[in-house]
Amino acid sequence: MPVVVEIDNLTKDYEVGFLRKRKVRALDALSLTVSQGEIFGFLGANGAGKTTTLKLLMSLIFPTTGSARILSQDIADVSMHSRIGYLPENPYFYDYLTALEFLNFCGQIFGYPKSACNERAKNLLSRVRLEESKWNTQLRKFSKGMLQRVGLAQALINDPEVVFLDEPMSGLDPVGRREVRDLISALRKEGKTVFMCSHILSDIEVLCDRIAILKKGRLAHIGPLNELQDRAGDRHHFEVVATGTEAPALKLHLGQGLEHDVSPTAAGVRIEVPNEKDVDLVIAALRKAGGKLVSVQPVGQSLEQLFLDE
Repeated sequence: MPVVVEIDNLTKDYEVGFLRKRKVRALDALSLTVSQGEIFGFLGANGAGKTTTLKLLMSLIFPTTGSARILSQDIADVSMHSRIGYLPENPYFYDYLTALEFLNFCGQIFGYPKSACNERAKNLLSRVRLEESKWNTQLRKFSKGMLQRVGLAQALINDPEVVFLDEPMSGLDPVGRREVRDLISALRKEGKTVFMCSHILSDIEVLCDRIAILKKGRLAHIGPLNELQDRAGDRHHFEVVATGTEAPALKLHLGQGLEHDVSPTAAGVRIEVPNEKDVDLVIAALRKAGGKLVSVQPVGQSLEQLFLDE
């Protein structure tokens, strides 16, 4: 697929201090590409450089060195902004506009006629599941989650080709998170590209085609999650969960070398099996011990472990 986001050695230094100024590097030689139709997850701890990267791409701040292109246009070319959407981490809107008025205003900025703006605004508010009774309520009376929904709607008002989302699940309850996940999945089906920052790792695992992990301003990992797990070397590690028996009883029936992999759970036992060939031996021992098999599943390095590993 065509590349729609190209980042090449992007670096950003900030000056800090008062009398003795010094430079702090927030982003260090970041290079990556995102293809059309991808949902790309961009992860990192607080201060890792995620929001700095998005602000650079949006030309809200300017790079110290390096370059970036979106839809084959340099990020300094503001004409490209008509083809992208952006939801900041902490969206702030004029308090005394209603949700419908605000989206109409955003649509007119992009040159839509008033009638088309109003129709599109209503469709998007429905799509982000904001209650119709709230459409004509001033934004100052909205909760954080409701403002997040309005922010998502404004990011889509111009029917963008690429959507940049900074913590799109922030302030949403579990139902809201599920609805936003469904919306993001629908954007992929429409052929749009989504560049998404999030701290909610489970959402990243479910949604994203590829992920990149930033650590202290530098790119630490990039690729599909399953490939990153393969590189960690844990893909042939298995977990067997069973009920109806206890760890001491099961250990009596296991061969030498597996005893230390058995641990008790509230309802039975969990057995860590380092090799696939040993799974049958464990199941046979489980039957001899009178246990009932619950599950057998491969255990790869989790996204949380990749996120935390130095």
